Amino acid sequence: MRSIWPNPSTERGLSMRRAFWSLGVVAGLAAAFVAGSSADGPAAPAAKQILIRQLAFGESPAGIHVGDTIEWVNKDIFVHSATADDKSFDVDIQPNGVGRFVVRKTGMIRYICKYHPGMTGTLVVER
Repeated sequence: MRSIWPNPSTERGLSMRRAFWSLGVVAGLAAAFVAGSSADGPAAPAAKQILIRQLAFGESPAGIHVGDTIEWVNKDIFVHSATADDKSFDVDIQPNGVGRFVVRKTGMIRYICKYHPGMTGTLVVER
C-alpha cells in the first residue's frame, strides 16, 4: 500500500508537510478568532435606540454595555433632551432628529428631559 505522503527524505515531501502544517496553523488561528468573538467574549459596541413619542421616553433597551451608543429618536414635534441626573450627559434632540451618547460607566443612570421634566428614563448599564 502506498502512503499519501511523499517520501520525507525528498524536498517535495518536506514541502508538502510544511504546506499541510501551515494550513493547520491558519485553520487553528481562524477557529480561535471565531471562538473569541462568540457570546462568551466581550461584545462589540452596539447602538441602542430609545424612541420619544407623545412627550414620553420609550422603554430603555436591555443589555446596555460600556462603549455602546444610546440613540434617542425624537418622533415628537418638540425639542427634547436626555439629561442625566448625575450630569454625565446632556443631549438635545431636535424634532424628527436623533441624539447620541456613548456610555462610559456601569450602573443605573436616571435622566430627564430638561424642557419637559415629567419625562423620565433610566439606563441600566452592565459591564
